[in-house]
Amino acid sequence: MRIELFHASKFGNGKRVSEELKRVLEAEGHQVAVRHIDGVKPKEVQPADLFIIGSHTRFGGPIGSMKKFVKKASLPLGSRYAVFATHTDGAPDKKTGRLPTQEELDRERKTIPELDQLLKEKGLIKVADKVFPVTGDVMKGTLREGWEIKVDEFATAILGSI
Repeated sequence: MRIELFHASKFGNGKRVSEELKRVLEAEGHQVAVRHIDGVKPKEVQPADLFIIGSHTRFGGPIGSMKKFVKKASLPLGSRYAVFATHTDGAPDKKTGRLPTQEELDRERKTIPELDQLLKEKGLIKVADKVFPVTGDVMKGTLREGWEIKVDEFATAILGSI
């Protein structure tokens, strides 16, 4: 299977996830091209059996350049896609110091739902999604320990649904 993976990594977390996902999928015999969206013209996206889109999060949603890329990308109707996002653990409340609950985080995290909406409006079919938590500094944190296991889970979900 030919897979095109597009990411918009700013601090390297999305790139690390993308490269590890490529390694795992290629070990299963698939051809994977990993590209940062800054190096691809949306109208020149190559045909593929599967498109994977990965974005870090800004103010709870995908970054603007990723939304713009997805809106303009030439993705064939009926194509399959998977999507992933890197999200921080959430910042403590400035007054109380309380960390947000998982339910509160899930409600605020809109990267995957927003990308889903854009891709479904283009007539694409979703096969899987995954969140990769980032810990530490809310702007430049690192992937949470065990992220490689989540990549394996994501790859299994992708391959199991196609």
